[in-house]
Amino acid sequence: MTIRCVIYDCDGVLFDSIDANRRLYNHICLSLGREPLTDDETQFCHTHTVFEAVHHLFRATPEVEERALEFLKGLDLKQYIAYLTMEPNLMETLKALKERGVLTAICTNRTTTMKHIVERFQLGPHFDLVVTALDVSHPKPHAESVEKILHTLALGPQSALFIGDSDVDRKTAENGGVAFVAYKNREISNGIFIDDHLAVLSLLGNDSPR
Repeated sequence: MTIRCVIYDCDGVLFDSIDANRRLYNHICLSLGREPLTDDETQFCHTHTVFEAVHHLFRATPEVEERALEFLKGLDLKQYIAYLTMEPNLMETLKALKERGVLTAICTNRTTTMKHIVERFQLGPHFDLVVTALDVSHPKPHAESVEKILHTLALGPQSALFIGDSDVDRKTAENGGVAFVAYKNREISNGIFIDDHLAVLSLLGNDSPR
């Protein structure tokens, strides 16, 4: 089956965002008298929605969790976008996919910040669809976000592949019935691994639509 759409996760795939996420959640924790994030907590926050992350960090103290959510409402999350670093060769790959007639989509557990990221990095012309956690009832790893992309673009699951860097992404792809490509994380690979975006072009070979 010809691959007609490449679905990208955002954090860790389009951008190196560990620093940005760590800064955000450490700010919340320290402001509410909690110790900084552990490495495991940083990884959890990196792959889940902001609401799931806050719950995870403060789940032992519901009253503090409620305060954290209120504190979050007053934050300008756009300030952390400055700490994102675009992954190498991403733009070159997106342009090449467009030239080949391959559709592209973003599937992310980000919420309100995604539109600002698209604007800041001028990603709009390079993606046919962006689906965030706000666009679905059930965020990743539920299949709903992938199913929404496939339905909107009128594609079957065999026509798409999902590029992700976390186990949440792998499960999302599996739940949505699309092929999964592990990016810079061999531990989650189902057999297809890349460490450079340009490798996507080689994966598609000459079978992509033009």
